[in-house]
Amino acid sequence: MAEKKVTHVVKLQIAAGKANPAPPVGPALGPTGINIMQFCKDFNEKTAKDAGMTFPIILTVYADKTFEYVLKTPPASVLVKKAAKVETASAKPHKDKVGKVTLAQVEEIAKLKMVDLNASSLESAVSMIKGTARSMGIEVIG
Repeated sequence: MAEKKVTHVVKLQIAAGKANPAPPVGPALGPTGINIMQFCKDFNEKTAKDAGMTFPIILTVYADKTFEYVLKTPPASVLVKKAAKVETASAKPHKDKVGKVTLAQVEEIAKLKMVDLNASSLESAVSMIKGTARSMGIEVIG
């Protein structure tokens, strides 16, 4: 079987279950020539159970207008905000703290993100997530 020719690679971040042909999805995928409604329907089915999360995707479009996409884990900042139960990060993270997360929560996030991080061990992944939390004005306790 011959290898299909890749014509486009599109990277997007879409809220779970909320893909539709309106911006930003439609304009990003329009030039690729794929069936946007088919993509939206498929993405919404796969992510319906994770409402409130944002997923990065890498969509590969082939010459015959078929496509496939890889669903990445949600960004660390989204997971940290969810764990700390805050809406937004601090505008002045080193002065104003907006929330707290426990070390156990940070470890859970690190385990979830491990596949997408360039960390060789869980300890280094935890360190990365701690840094993300710190830069958002969220304290890591415990």
